[in-house]
Amino acid sequence: MDKLQAMATFVRIVEAQSFSKAAETLSLPRSSVTTTIKSLERELGTTLLRRSTRTLSLTDAGERYYMSCRAILAEIARVEGELSADTASPRGRVRADMPGVIGRAMVLPRLHEFAQRFPGIELVLGLSDRPADLIYDGIDCVIRTGELADSSLTAQRLGELSWITCASPRYLKAHGEPATVSALNDHHAVNYISNATGRPLDWRFHVQGEDLAIAMQSRFAVNETEAYLQCGLEGLGLIQLSEFVALPYLKSGRLKEVLATARSSAVPVSIMYPHGRNASGATRTFVDWIAEIFEQSDFKRGT
Repeated sequence: MDKLQAMATFVRIVEAQSFSKAAETLSLPRSSVTTTIKSLERELGTTLLRRSTRTLSLTDAGERYYMSCRAILAEIARVEGELSADTASPRGRVRADMPGVIGRAMVLPRLHEFAQRFPGIELVLGLSDRPADLIYDGIDCVIRTGELADSSLTAQRLGELSWITCASPRYLKAHGEPATVSALNDHHAVNYISNATGRPLDWRFHVQGEDLAIAMQSRFAVNETEAYLQCGLEGLGLIQLSEFVALPYLKSGRLKEVLATARSSAVPVSIMYPHGRNASGATRTFVDWIAEIFEQSDFKRGT
């Protein structure tokens, strides 16, 4: 039995609170994960996990072993990271998650460059509007928008997003253009459903020095950015999305910004990853590369 692999598997199970989820994030069959834990418990001569069809918990011995395993694996990651930093070719696997629109516009077009510069790094990208949990999902780093509250992670600012209200010429021809925020009561809107809460996001504006959050009524609502954008392009109603996403369509004339003087305050875009000694050299290399491509782009920089 590979003891380090067994320790890593055990830690992953505890953090994911699931054999199946651990197997998924480790890209292993569930049967292999189960066999590894049984072999580990047999070799240690003690039970580490209490498990039933619905619950998973640590025994006293399991709790002590878990803390020791975490410390050992973190130290190994630190040493390997330092060694990787001393070489031109860091190695390892990085699981990263980010909003789909940012991934498609900023990251995917540059992956060929990444592959050439860092041939020793295997990259697994998750592109989704669903917020990922680094611990539960086994993610090494995430790109997130908005204010951040998770102090257990290191956050590096990449830039900021401005949200704008816009509509297609087809919609504006049929319904006219709202002159003020209060005039929105006379217009149709398409709402965006938050994947975190399952509820429509408020529409945000900045009027006379005050930030406003308005719950808009709508006939249509979606939970994915590309679908949301398409609804706007089809003239189904006003939409509110980031200037970064809307810019090509504003330039082509397929969308027009409205209520420009009431634009909401910009929100930060950050990449988050474990604190220094717990982040692998490959993860830190990927984070630095992400910061580099954002710096080189016309993405709006934060101040």
